[in-house]
Amino acid sequence: HQFYYMFGFLFIVFIILTITCAEISIVATYFQLCYEDYHWWWRSFCTSGFSAIYLFLYSIMYYYTKMRIDHFVSSALYFGYMALISLGFFVLTGTIGFSATFFFVHKIYSSVKVD
Repeated sequence: HQFYYMFGFLFIVFIILTITCAEISIVATYFQLCYEDYHWWWRSFCTSGFSAIYLFLYSIMYYYTKMRIDHFVSSALYFGYMALISLGFFVLTGTIGFSATFFFVHKIYSSVKVD
């Protein structure tokens, strides 16, 4: 029964990641809009997407502290795959942040009454 609990736990962690990325991106964009800087598109994507840098830095630390790889090809494969995984994670979390921010900005500007 441990096999099924693992997927439930991973799903809950993914939901927490989604909520966190959305909230951080919305708050950063809100502060940016308060300072009348309306170029929020890429910043909302990158705000939550930069968590991939943490993932890649953690993989470097994990490589030097836990793994015992002696060959150059194995190291190149490890860092190549971790770079691809980090890029995919950047796109995933960036898309989550941008989508949430786009919905938020649409919602706050649709409620503004123009006379």
